[in-house]
Amino acid sequence: MADTAAPRDDGLPEALRFHSPAPLVDIGANLTHPSFAHDLDATLDRAQSAGVETLILTGTDREHAEQAAELARERAGLYATAGLHPHGASEWSSSLEAAMRELHRRPEVVAVGECGLDFNRNFSTPAEQERAFEAQLGLAAESGLPLFIHERDAGARLHDILHAWRDDISQAVVHCFTGERRTLHGYLDLDLHIGLTGWLCDERRGHHLRELVSDIPLERLMVETDCPYLLPRNLPAKLKGRRHEPALLPWIVREIALWRNLTEVELARATTATARRFFRLDAADDNHPALEEGH
Repeated sequence: MADTAAPRDDGLPEALRFHSPAPLVDIGANLTHPSFAHDLDATLDRAQSAGVETLILTGTDREHAEQAAELARERAGLYATAGLHPHGASEWSSSLEAAMRELHRRPEVVAVGECGLDFNRNFSTPAEQERAFEAQLGLAAESGLPLFIHERDAGARLHDILHAWRDDISQAVVHCFTGERRTLHGYLDLDLHIGLTGWLCDERRGHHLRELVSDIPLERLMVETDCPYLLPRNLPAKLKGRRHEPALLPWIVREIALWRNLTEVELARATTATARRFFRLDAADDNHPALEEGH
C-alpha cells in the first residue's frame, strides 16, 4: 500500500528566516539530540543561510561527545566539545576519563566540557558533581584546551573551585549564563568568558539579564542557541514543534544588541572574533579533517 501521508515540512516560516549581517559562531549547539536526526543536513543548511557559519557541537557525555566529534570530523565549519555534564557526574570513572582524554586529542575537539555544577536539580549529588568537575579541570590543565562550563544555582561554589584552578587552566566560558550581577562579576573577576542564549528573550525570567549585558566586555562575550533547548519566547512567528535551531541565532544577537545599544553587525563581529579567538579556530581550521579532505 502506498504511503499517502503528506510530506513533513521542517522548514522555518518566512518570518523566522533571519540573516545575520556578519558571520556568527554558535558556541553551544546540541545537534546530537535525537530531534535533529531526521533533518540534520537541512538544519545545517538553514544555519548557513542565516549566516551562522560555525557551530560548536556540545558533547555532554561519552556517547554524545563521540557523536559530536564524528560530525565535526566530517563537515567543515563544525567543531565539538567533549565532557561530562554535571547531571551525569555519578558516572565518572577512570575509563571515562581515559576516553575523554583521547577525545581531547582529536583536532576537531576544541574544548573540555560541557562540565560544571548544577545544584538546581541534583541528578548527581553535589559531591559527585565536584569530583567529576575537578577531574575535568585536570584534563583541561593537561590538554591546554579551554573549558565549556555549565552552572546553575551553584555560582559561589563554582567560583571557589575555579579560583583554586585558575592558574592551571587556560580559558573558560560559563555558557548559557542566567545568574545575578554578583555571580557575573565574580566570573569576570576570574577572567572568564560568558555565553548568552535566548534566555534573554524570555519575558518571564530574562529581564534581569537585560540589565547585565552591558557589564560583559565584548572581548568576553559569546552567543549560542543551546538548541534544541531555550527557544526564544519573543520570536515574531510560532514555530511548529518548538525546537530551537542554529538558524535562529541572529534573533538572539538582535536582542542582545538592543540591550547593549549596539548595532547587530557590531555585536556579530565582536562575538565571532571572541569565539574564534577563544576556541582557537584559526589553528583548528588548519588541522580540521574535513578541510584537509576537501569536504
